[in-house]
Amino acid sequence: MGALSHLRIVEIGSAAATSYCARLFADFGADVQKVEPPDGDPLRRTAPLTPKDQSAWFAFLNFNKSSVVLDTCDAGAASRLRELIAGCDILLDGRGIAAADCPEIDLDAIRRDHPGLIHLDLAWFGDCGPYANFAATDSTIRALTGLVKLVGPEQGPPMHAPDFQTGILGGLWGFIAAASSVLGRMHDGRGRENHLSLFEASIAVTEYIMFEAFQRGDIMRRIGVNRFWPTFPVGIYETKQGWLGVTTVTPAQWRAFCEMLGLNELRDDPTLVMGVDRLRHVAEIEAKILPKLKQRTAQEWFAEGLKRKIPIVPVPEVADLIADEEKRARGAIVPITMGDETGFSAGTMQRLTATPPLRGGRVPDLGEQQARREAAPRVPAPKPAATDRLPLEGIRVVDFSMGWAGPICTRTLADLGADVIKIEATQYPDWWRGVDRRPAYVLEQMYEKSVRYCIMNRNKRGITLDLTRSKGLELAKRLLADADLVVDNYSVEVLPKLGLGYDVLSKINPKLVMMSMSAFGAGSVHRDCRAYGSTLEQGSGLPSVVGDPDGPPVMSHTAFGDAVGGVNGAAAVLTALIHAKLTGQGQFIDLAQIECMMPFAAPWIVAHSTSGEPPTKYGNRHPDFVPHGCFRCAGEDNWIVVAVSDDAMWPKLARLLGREDWAADAALKTAAGRRAIEGEIEAAITAWTAARDADAAMTALQSAGVASGVARLPIDLLEDPQLHARGFIQQVDRAFIGRHPQPSMPFRESDAPFAIRSVPPTLGEHNSEILGGMLGLSDAELDELTREGIIGTEMLMEEQLVKEKKRAAG
Repeated sequence: MGALSHLRIVEIGSAAATSYCARLFADFGADVQKVEPPDGDPLRRTAPLTPKDQSAWFAFLNFNKSSVVLDTCDAGAASRLRELIAGCDILLDGRGIAAADCPEIDLDAIRRDHPGLIHLDLAWFGDCGPYANFAATDSTIRALTGLVKLVGPEQGPPMHAPDFQTGILGGLWGFIAAASSVLGRMHDGRGRENHLSLFEASIAVTEYIMFEAFQRGDIMRRIGVNRFWPTFPVGIYETKQGWLGVTTVTPAQWRAFCEMLGLNELRDDPTLVMGVDRLRHVAEIEAKILPKLKQRTAQEWFAEGLKRKIPIVPVPEVADLIADEEKRARGAIVPITMGDETGFSAGTMQRLTATPPLRGGRVPDLGEQQARREAAPRVPAPKPAATDRLPLEGIRVVDFSMGWAGPICTRTLADLGADVIKIEATQYPDWWRGVDRRPAYVLEQMYEKSVRYCIMNRNKRGITLDLTRSKGLELAKRLLADADLVVDNYSVEVLPKLGLGYDVLSKINPKLVMMSMSAFGAGSVHRDCRAYGSTLEQGSGLPSVVGDPDGPPVMSHTAFGDAVGGVNGAAAVLTALIHAKLTGQGQFIDLAQIECMMPFAAPWIVAHSTSGEPPTKYGNRHPDFVPHGCFRCAGEDNWIVVAVSDDAMWPKLARLLGREDWAADAALKTAAGRRAIEGEIEAAITAWTAARDADAAMTALQSAGVASGVARLPIDLLEDPQLHARGFIQQVDRAFIGRHPQPSMPFRESDAPFAIRSVPPTLGEHNSEILGGMLGLSDAELDELTREGIIGTEMLMEEQLVKEKKRAAG
């Protein structure tokens, strides 16, 4: 029986984010009733289309649901909708994006009668602030969040991926909001109302470089296709056959990459040791590595890189994903049915092993009710209590994760009230504190001054334990014996080798949920591959549909996969925790972060699986919207994304451009008609925007009702008026770094975001509080553990680490 089979969901309005959120519930057995107008959800007509004109995007978003048609002309429609909502657990409300002729409802009255109702609504920018009434599209949102300007040729225009990213990110955050509310209701019986901003949801992908800019200053610029600050080479390169994704971050990886290519002169050049140094010599390095890479195939280089522990991966076409037997076996690629067409789609990436998601399903025809499999009875909630309790209060998390992907997962849980205990070691602290072990770095405690570590680890408590020593291992097991969840994002073999595998921990604590967040999955044949967030995007299929029609695969963001993996991880553990609270049964979650990136390529997976045709690459144009692109503005490297997202918007743009003739031309009233003169329209927009400051152009366009967004740099977000108006940027004062900004979660229960209740922990800050207060160790025992180096509050220098290793070996 599905982990969420006891839940009833109603989805209203038309928004990709609510549709994806609802589908995640449906995949785990929830009954989802999708409310549509008589002509169907507008997303049913979104490109790309299958050979029988079914929307591949709609298909991905909606299999395993039922469809309910309500006609506002029908006097009984509003009553029927009230009845549906009154009988559900969760209302997913996309009317803030498009109402789709949804009947009027009195939600306040429904909530009075059903105080346990969980309601999620969403809007492009939220309900207040200077952008609140802006027209928007996926691409204008990504421009404003800093996800466009750093991608593409150095001289421009910036490139951006097709229009499906905010729907995925918003859907994941919506699921987190709704699922955490389910857990909260299981304790206090109270329904919750969450408001989600798609603008803020997309910042999860860019917040790392946004806050790196806070610390390092305005130094990031677009430096070319598949080139990204702060290291090089990180990109996609042509081989003898196929394309290869390469990431070199550490000096050891750079040396191994050079040795693999037989370029020892680059390996031994002292001016090229660090990635920031290599960025100064891009043309010189590429002149040597590109010819070498063309001597062997992508698969051959992949095999060689595996031996040398280099993060490289073949860049698949969409057809390669569909044909991948392992992805089918794991459920990353699943069969779906649309009418009388069959094909494949990206599945659900939250790989719960005891209560796995459904493997594919049927996309409902308009008005089709699907038979429910093993429907579970609804679970009665406690009588609602008047409380300000956070939804995850009472849940304890032991956090072994480091860097970005794991910590953003556990930070999300901590923000929602979970007690997250972060475990590091003085020998090996979180690598986002820094990996420099030279005396000056350690003695000046630079490892406590990393802003990127701080933004990922607020609202947590932190201890140190040397897990390689028996005393440290036993203390970890004692913590885990009373925990609800343990998370790690190490290589798959690390915790099992230490004696902390799920086979051991499940015997200590049967209700424990354990999630491994590895790059390729614990069961994958590629489980030992090294990977970064860039590697995950390179291997996801997304780059093959980004860029110009005759151009190379294009990466859209240097570490896209880390944030996406972390948000998927939070969704996965919430599902497992709901099941564990109901049944007392814990389970293992085998999250493959590379699979978490595949939904961004999902529409092309569906379309190609039905047609066999390779995906069309549009560059900065769009299959449905004409015009659509990134246009130069006045000043140096200033750009704006402009999108006519419906035909009613076209005459408004035409008049703004001074082309009343275009506004009145019947032949241009549809996107298909405008396609014939698309180049001419783009030239007119460029002439208009080039004479204007980017923000002034956006103000004029938005005042006319035209979707647009300035292509921001990540540093610009620190002063963004919308984020400041909504309090999204919170200020935190922490030891060693002082006052610094922190991002909020993109959804909120009230006018204010969830609060930052405690600052990020210093190394071992809570050793006494947790090991003494929770586990009962005496001061003398804590002192002994400190003398033995099992706990501590100071990072070890290299020579200290070497001595300790020798002591352990001897």
